[in-house]
Amino acid sequence: MKFLIATHNIKKRDELSRILKPLGIDAVIASDIGMEITDAEETGTTFAENARIKAESGCKETGLPCIADDSGLCIDALDGRPGVYSARYAGGHDTPYSHKMAVLLEEMKDVPDEKRTARFISSVCCIFPDGRELCVEGTCEGWIGFEPEGNGGFGFDPVFYVGEKSFATFTPEEKDAVSHRGNALKKLEKLLSK
Repeated sequence: MKFLIATHNIKKRDELSRILKPLGIDAVIASDIGMEITDAEETGTTFAENARIKAESGCKETGLPCIADDSGLCIDALDGRPGVYSARYAGGHDTPYSHKMAVLLEEMKDVPDEKRTARFISSVCCIFPDGRELCVEGTCEGWIGFEPEGNGGFGFDPVFYVGEKSFATFTPEEKDAVSHRGNALKKLEKLLSK
């Protein structure tokens, strides 16, 4: 069964596709099927609200079941920032993550080890053309390192550590097993299998 993933991010599509494939779901983005979808305006104040906005828009425009993820990095020492504004942090969507991470590390330069706790949160919403809706949330606890490490993953992965390793040093399979998105999709998998 073909499901639209409401993103233009190829790495996010690949990650979702890898996790959903065992369910027999062919995860595609609009360009994979020769379509264009509107970038839904993320006006929500929570990850769940933004995921629902994107999933509803993608489903309505393509007629396909649509899965959307809204996720971000929440840092305790920064009162939960950047949170739902993670993609827009330090300049906006078009700002390279290398710059965003540099700004983040500068902002946290005086934060001691024990106060660098953080988590990634992922809300995933699946909307079907008949109006059915499944929404789940996953988290991954970790901490913010003092410098980026690794070339894998995407976004803030090089500065987000789980144990002694940054997400950017995990293999895709290691990351899927513990990540916020992997945890959310495991919950979605249970709902979809019903």
